[in-house]
Amino acid sequence: DEEEWDFVLVSDIHEVGSEKEIKRKKFLDELSKKGFTIKKIEDKKLFYGVRAPKQIFQKYQGLLRKPDNRLQNPNVHEDIPVTTRIRIVNFILQNTTTPDLEKLHDLMKKKVFEATFPLHKKEEAREFLKEKWARWRGIFCKQPIEKIRCYFGEKVALYFAWLGWYTYLLGFAAAVGTVVFVAGITVFSSSQVSKEICEASNTIMCPLCDQKCSFWLLSDTCTYAKVTHMIDNEGTVLFAMFMAIWATVFLELWKRQRATVVTNWDLYRWDEEEEELAMELINNLQHEPRQYQHSYFRSTIILLLVLLMIAVLIGIAHALVIYRVIAMALFTQSNFAFLREQANTMAVMTGAVLHYITIVVMTKVNRRVALYLCDLEKPRTFSQRENNFTVKIFTFQFFTNFSSLIYIAFFLGRINGHPGNYVRIAGKWRLEECHPSGCITDLFIQMAIIMMLKQTISNVMEYLVPWIAHKLRKKQQRPKKRCMILGEEEEAEDPCKRQWLSNYQLNEVNIFSLFDEFLEMVIQYSFTTIFVAAFPLAPLLAFCNNLFEIRLDAIKMMRLCRRMVPRKANDIGIWLHVLEAIGILAVIGNGLVIAITSDFIPMQVYKYTYSPCMTENNTGVDCLTGYINHSLSTFRIQDFEPYTNGEPGLALTGLCCRYRDYRNADDYSYTVQFWHIFAARLAFLILFEHVALCVKLIAAWYVPDVPQCVKNQLLDRKHSNLHEELRWVMPQKV
Repeated sequence: DEEEWDFVLVSDIHEVGSEKEIKRKKFLDELSKKGFTIKKIEDKKLFYGVRAPKQIFQKYQGLLRKPDNRLQNPNVHEDIPVTTRIRIVNFILQNTTTPDLEKLHDLMKKKVFEATFPLHKKEEAREFLKEKWARWRGIFCKQPIEKIRCYFGEKVALYFAWLGWYTYLLGFAAAVGTVVFVAGITVFSSSQVSKEICEASNTIMCPLCDQKCSFWLLSDTCTYAKVTHMIDNEGTVLFAMFMAIWATVFLELWKRQRATVVTNWDLYRWDEEEEELAMELINNLQHEPRQYQHSYFRSTIILLLVLLMIAVLIGIAHALVIYRVIAMALFTQSNFAFLREQANTMAVMTGAVLHYITIVVMTKVNRRVALYLCDLEKPRTFSQRENNFTVKIFTFQFFTNFSSLIYIAFFLGRINGHPGNYVRIAGKWRLEECHPSGCITDLFIQMAIIMMLKQTISNVMEYLVPWIAHKLRKKQQRPKKRCMILGEEEEAEDPCKRQWLSNYQLNEVNIFSLFDEFLEMVIQYSFTTIFVAAFPLAPLLAFCNNLFEIRLDAIKMMRLCRRMVPRKANDIGIWLHVLEAIGILAVIGNGLVIAITSDFIPMQVYKYTYSPCMTENNTGVDCLTGYINHSLSTFRIQDFEPYTNGEPGLALTGLCCRYRDYRNADDYSYTVQFWHIFAARLAFLILFEHVALCVKLIAAWYVPDVPQCVKNQLLDRKHSNLHEELRWVMPQKV
């Protein structure tokens, strides 16, 4: 068709003879020399439609045709898919050099061209996807991966195939997590530990802050204790183990799924390097491949800069800790009774919101830093640059998202000292303490708030920002009805003009558009697996989010954004290694949460060593009877630091208060029980991690990466190819 255009370049209308106009002309002349057809349409901007000559695609087919095809029909050129056509034209546009040694990228930086994009056209695949896929009503329907591939290329199709598969298997994890959570709700009221806390109306606790904090009764925190034991129970330990195995099984099953999909696409043994070299030669026959290089000096500099950035991110986590400590001190001195009573919870919740804001801000900073480091590295190819960028941005995002959670999980309440000798920030503010029933609820609140905010605000913004931007662009670009000279009136009727304008009004896409979607999902996968022992509802939230995420991404790509340049791929690339690393971190993280954050180990040690069941052979009582009294230490009030000004809100029977720790009453040194529990925590951690990693390895071995049917298909293909070659060779010998 004479009016089929591969790409559109958009430029401002520059003055004749200006530097920008000369640069633009030079670039378009270079394209003309390569045989490109160029059509110019003038509106408020200049639009240049470009169409590549047939010889380019014939060269591509000739270079990358399989040997068996080459033998059978050396002169036949079947139609090339639209996605491949766009990819080749984009490569040539990006790598065409003007006499001034400038490429399109440089010209866009200098505002010679404003935009470049392939067109959304009225193809059969597009109409199908708009109607059946990019609709909210199709939320529970299977995705048409084959059609997505035909329109957006293999890389986008593999992203949606992976996201669909992840969401499908997340359904099972969500169901188990919900059962564990509901079991916790139904069982927690009968928990012996929470019962003891609720009945401890004579246990006087030490003040939680220095000023305006009174002594308090342990029974006042009855509700908090019940909530804690709703999360912190035996079911959570089993669920953490289940999620470690789930993560492995999910990846192994994905590898099988991916092998089946790419075999059907005939891309199983596709070579990206060969593809790139072929395109370089099509663009420029004199092209010399860039050699592999490695500089230890450059790598050392990059490593040091990455470590510096990680130190900055950990510093931000420290700032959040300081905020919580100061907020706690201010809330406890507030004139509002509610704020004073709920000071700890309010500090945790506002800290979580602040953490979310730092995540949003630092995501933008992390991207700029990662891009700068990639430029320093000077990677050989685009795919290598993408891999390097992926590793760096994921590392930065991981520390941005998880530094604060790591502090709450493993350090909160463990480095704050004890009454009479508190650890203080700037010698003034006390570090936070854990509740007598454990710190796991703080981690639960933090994760719940961050996940809810990420999945509501972030998703709403992800949809609304492109939608509003599209509407505004459409309004600005609406052509004014003019009636001047006859030629211009005819030009306004040009169907190309309408099509190009409507595509230009859509939101810009860049090379990171798909990358952003992957990064968002991989960070979500980290939340779903790494601290799942503290938040069993994480898989359920992720599952609900993903059902919407698939359609949200589909609507954005089909209706709100310009067409993405298709990319060829036969897997999800380095993301698979990132997911495998998260799987190992999940085992370590959950092992640490159960061993350190949870009260599971201290309870078991008490149950099997110090409980009435063991010491008195009394089987008629609950074995955890007396656990709370056992886990609290005694402090003499006269030993408080001089500036602790607690308000004695209770008539003190003995001049002592209790606090959560295992210390002697006389010199406040650690008791034998502390070291017993410490050894048990360490033993459990080693055992849990080794068992979980062994189960992961067995699961990885048990589920083959490639299905047998795919292996047999490849075997048959090789056999038939060799058979065919032999048939062509034999007559020549005769």
